[in-house]
Amino acid sequence: MSDSSTLPPARLRPEAELARDALSAPVLARAARLARWAGPDTRVDAGGGLVEEQLPAAAEQLGLSGDDAAAYASEAWRIAVDTGLVEITDEEAGTVAAGGDLALLTGGSPQDVLGVWLTALEAVLADASMPDLDDLVDAMAEGGEVDLSSLDWDPDAESEFLDGVLGNLYLLTVGEDTPGDAPVPLPALAASVIVPSDMGEPSNEVLEQVSDAMMRLDDQFRLLEPVGLVEYQPVDEALMADADEEPAAPVDEADVTRYGMVRLTPLGLYGLRARLLDAGFEVPAVGDLADKGADALLDGTAPFPPAAAHAETELWLAGRSPLDAARELLAAARGSDTGAPLRRLRCQQALSLVGAEAEPALREVLDDAELGGLARVWLTEHGARDVPAPPQEMVFWLTIDTVAAQLAAEGNSEELRALVEGLARQHSGFFDTVWRIEHPATPEVLEAMGRLHPDKKVAKEARKAAFKARSQQGG
Repeated sequence: MSDSSTLPPARLRPEAELARDALSAPVLARAARLARWAGPDTRVDAGGGLVEEQLPAAAEQLGLSGDDAAAYASEAWRIAVDTGLVEITDEEAGTVAAGGDLALLTGGSPQDVLGVWLTALEAVLADASMPDLDDLVDAMAEGGEVDLSSLDWDPDAESEFLDGVLGNLYLLTVGEDTPGDAPVPLPALAASVIVPSDMGEPSNEVLEQVSDAMMRLDDQFRLLEPVGLVEYQPVDEALMADADEEPAAPVDEADVTRYGMVRLTPLGLYGLRARLLDAGFEVPAVGDLADKGADALLDGTAPFPPAAAHAETELWLAGRSPLDAARELLAAARGSDTGAPLRRLRCQQALSLVGAEAEPALREVLDDAELGGLARVWLTEHGARDVPAPPQEMVFWLTIDTVAAQLAAEGNSEELRALVEGLARQHSGFFDTVWRIEHPATPEVLEAMGRLHPDKKVAKEARKAAFKARSQQGG
């Protein structure tokens, strides 16, 4: 995935709702609580962490108990410092004060709150890319420095691996082929970054890499759930038990959920989109075009999947009267450039959402060579009277335009193949006439028909017609 890729549009929740989710995420909530608890007597060490003797009080403030309470309190304090909720006022004395960003959590805008949360997210992601603490201790050299070579750990590679996994999780969430709220099995997510796309049956070596990746991701998603990025069902610990040990209870070997399930939360979707934007990706969101012109709508939704284009168009139409919207859409749909057929298809789809109040706009373009065909289709579908029959040339022009739009939107799809077969079957002498149509895409469409039609004789006729059309256009 290059940084010039345009990803499917995300459907984001309102910022006020996302800000509430951010404030209730355990990582940020604990950091904020400690920031408010800190006072003149609070002391930190040289690294900005709470001194050891104050950790029990911090843990108590957070309602934590048990062996890990101090560790969790220390982590919450570090997040408070990293996010600016706490500021170190004197490094030598180790004194602190409330940070300027603490007030944002109660008095700032939703965007302010989300900004603080994004900083907390980056801190947690950095932690998730670190090796296990026990491994770090074992790797400490005599001088107190970490010997990275003994860890078999590459910080850049580890960060890139996690970014790749989260990028694929984002794509699965915004893509139209899978429901965005469906949890993803951890083995499938690990395989998506390990198994080459052109590999048939994975080798044992690759499967072992997938298994190792699953275990790393299990640890990482356990860390990422408290910051509100994901909802995570961990790997069943029985799977990691020694083979000689008897399982505590009967297990269903076919139950894929035992291997871990992860789902990006609405807040997580917002967070990953923000990170992708920072990385230079084009990451649209449904609603981005609502206040733009019709030209931006038709061009912007051209690469969108159908459901996302529909949602974006509905938001755009909501801010305009049906008649004004129809006129603006029709004006933006004109053109002879390569993107024009898909614009007109998106225009036609948008107009299908407009009521009968738009009829005057459609009647105004009945004699327009580029728009007259789709105008007649709309008027007929809406039960309008006295719709003039289209001239034959307009029928063929609209046919070429429609196929060109489908080619741009879907490529050589099964739906387009069926359309091609139907056109050749319904129109006697279709290829003898259609090559004469003065549409910029006529040669390309006829070549596609020759490529897609299963009947060799018909395909040959299409290719001959494409040659004539290209010659006529001077190609």
